[in-house]
Amino acid sequence: MPTAVAAGAAGLPQSDLLAAIPRLRRYAAALTRNAARADDLVQETLARAWEKQRQWHAGSDLRAWMFTIMHSVHINQCMRTRREAGNVSLDTEGERGAAWEVAEPNNQLDHIEFREVLQQVERLPSDQRQVLFLAAVEQLHYGEIATRLGIPIGTVMSRLSRARNKLRRMA
Repeated sequence: MPTAVAAGAAGLPQSDLLAAIPRLRRYAAALTRNAARADDLVQETLARAWEKQRQWHAGSDLRAWMFTIMHSVHINQCMRTRREAGNVSLDTEGERGAAWEVAEPNNQLDHIEFREVLQQVERLPSDQRQVLFLAAVEQLHYGEIATRLGIPIGTVMSRLSRARNKLRRMA
């Protein structure tokens, strides 16, 4: 009987894969701002990673590889949505779900402040929100963020600076 921690044919470590899922879910929630779409994005990312597991190199950072896949899947989904937008009736209402699944503060005042901060973060442009999320929530270094998003480190620093400045002005 095979063990649950067995690696895939190309050596994907299942335990590391499972450990990455909570971070993938948080990143997907930040990208999509919709709980159902975030779950779909995580599922598609995991399926894509499994299909392309031979491309992963043993010993490299599996989590970074997964984030790169998720980012690519999300971009592809956005492009497909834009292409299909011409086929959508203007009479239908768009979906808008919870942006992030996070623990709620116990105190009512803290709850209100927390929601206000989330609303301000949601108002940021997508590229700034992604960088802010990876830096503040995932606590990644600039170089790691640049690698995961496929952008220069200077762009990461610029987007993060602009996001922080906008949040300060909104306060």
